[in-house]
Amino acid sequence: MKPLISLVTAALWLCVSQMSMAQSRLDNDPDVVLFESDKKMTLLVVKPTTVFATKKGGRKLGTYPEDTKLQLLGMTDKGYKVKGKAKHSMVTGWVSPKNLASTKPKFVEELKKHYEREMAIRELIANKEVAIGMTIGEVQKSIGEPTKKESRLTKEGRSGKWEFIKGKEQKHYTNTVDPRTGQVFRRFSHVTVEEQEKLTVEFENDVVTAISSLENNSPGNIRIIVPPIYFGY
Repeated sequence: MKPLISLVTAALWLCVSQMSMAQSRLDNDPDVVLFESDKKMTLLVVKPTTVFATKKGGRKLGTYPEDTKLQLLGMTDKGYKVKGKAKHSMVTGWVSPKNLASTKPKFVEELKKHYEREMAIRELIANKEVAIGMTIGEVQKSIGEPTKKESRLTKEGRSGKWEFIKGKEQKHYTNTVDPRTGQVFRRFSHVTVEEQEKLTVEFENDVVTAISSLENNSPGNIRIIVPPIYFGY
């Protein structure tokens, strides 16, 4: 009996491991935007639609009947990752948006804006840049902790500014004369940090509203993105 139990345990472990690896690949997919599990966003099937195993299609997992309610888990610019009851069981997979609808007006339009914003945020963070419309949390992920914080809390929310100072270490030396030989040699003295750039990020309600830099104040180099999209679910 013990060998049988061991085989079953090993099979279950392998299954869980494969599911974890699949989820990890999904989390790291640069084209996929996932939604937090606590945000229950529901879509309705208006026409029977096939559910596929991957974002590119592939193996068919089943069909969602008309009037089926689906939970939205993630998306790309062409498809939705959803969870719902197919004809015989619960199925999680990818579907085309064309056969789905929402009771919320402009929901699909907001989803598209959300996806485009997430792609822009990922690019900014990868390049260690900031833009108007980012949240202060996204700014931290992109360029780290500020050198100086200044904030003000009112009934309307939190506002303030963060300063990021980039510096370069400069080593200083002095000339010293050997009293016995008269030879002159350089001796390390101290290190100073010379300010190269000062970036100031102003925000209201935790969203960046203005950016200024001592190096370049040209508005043409300041990116502006859509502020965070809040879905009414």
